[in-house]
Amino acid sequence: MTELSHMTREDEAARERLQAATAAMQARTCAWSDVNTGSWNTDGLKAFSGDLANAFSELKGDVRLQEAPGFETIDSSGKSETIYTGPIVRVSARPSAPVQVVMTGHYDTVFPKGTFEGVRDIGNGMLNGPGLADMKGGLCVMLEALKAFESGPLIDRLGYQIVITPDEEIGNHASSDALTEAARSGAHIGMTYEPAMETGAMSGGRKGSAVFDIVLHGKAAHAGRAKEEGRSAIEAAAELVVGLEGLNGKREGVTVNVGAIEGGSAVNIVPDLAVVRFGARAPDAEAAGWTTEQVERLFARAIGRAGISGHLHGGFYRPPKPRNTAQQAIFDAVRATGQAIGLDLEFVDTGGVCEGNNIFAAGVPNVDTLGVRGGRIHSNEEFVVIDSFAERATLSALILNRLADGRMDGPGIKALMER
Repeated sequence: MTELSHMTREDEAARERLQAATAAMQARTCAWSDVNTGSWNTDGLKAFSGDLANAFSELKGDVRLQEAPGFETIDSSGKSETIYTGPIVRVSARPSAPVQVVMTGHYDTVFPKGTFEGVRDIGNGMLNGPGLADMKGGLCVMLEALKAFESGPLIDRLGYQIVITPDEEIGNHASSDALTEAARSGAHIGMTYEPAMETGAMSGGRKGSAVFDIVLHGKAAHAGRAKEEGRSAIEAAAELVVGLEGLNGKREGVTVNVGAIEGGSAVNIVPDLAVVRFGARAPDAEAAGWTTEQVERLFARAIGRAGISGHLHGGFYRPPKPRNTAQQAIFDAVRATGQAIGLDLEFVDTGGVCEGNNIFAAGVPNVDTLGVRGGRIHSNEEFVVIDSFAERATLSALILNRLADGRMDGPGIKALMER
């Protein structure tokens, strides 16, 4: 790994360029943060996608906006509806180059319009604002790292596919096919720009994630005059919830969390509808399969009650991303690359999920926390560490240099996925 921690002339040029771009990256991220792109703010997503397309047109690649298909959700009445979101930003460059990379990120945030707005300096070298870390700062890092790489002499040795999605925070249901397609177009390595931790630590293995909706139907009746004629969907849901939460601790690494129960109306009516919404996490494919079997078993028991019917929606939309030989090889290579610029990178396994799970499921090893350092994401205390813009952009540029000049063996690492 010694050659990975050595700085070449191309590496030095990239670092110098990116240090000089710090203020521009900060300014662009703040401007992007001021545009609300909550996952359900379709108008905001559509408007901002044009800004992104213009920014990524600075690269030496082809940029296009791809309309995302609709995806099914279950409303509070238990009925299926189709939701549409913003477009997917796609960029393609040099598909015939010997080394290929798939790069991903998202431009939606968890903040609905009007809930968390404005950027402010909170001191200690940090800025507070919506999406600064997760992940508009990461998108700026991706863009500037690519611009630095494309200004160097190795450009013809590496090509890439970029997929920037409008729906990562709600599961990539509309953009999952685009992610898979890009990963399977010959990519050797994946690079995703979720934020690193404030300390600089990065994500290692990730659990898989599932979202389920169970709709239960009973029979309404007057609770005073004819209680016995009714069949309570909420009673069936209550038993179901106890069973679901009881799965916790039954298999190592598996967690289940019931997030909401909807249904019912007046207290003098036996409720004929309940919707149970819950999520699950599992560390590997076998655990995910076990979890799905347990959910199906509990659902079957619920609809086995007299007068209760229903339907089950959802599943593991993001498969687990465990550490395997290929993943460890790329972690080791990135860690050695970080040493070239004084970083001592640590990879920590996490229960969180991201587009890196999708890329791994498509057969491509990847690093998925190459974005800025930050914290308190998904809250109005979200912050970004200012000096991490140049730091993390330089790390990405050096990774690209090493993939292009062969010091980091992208095809070789990819081949380890098949062992």
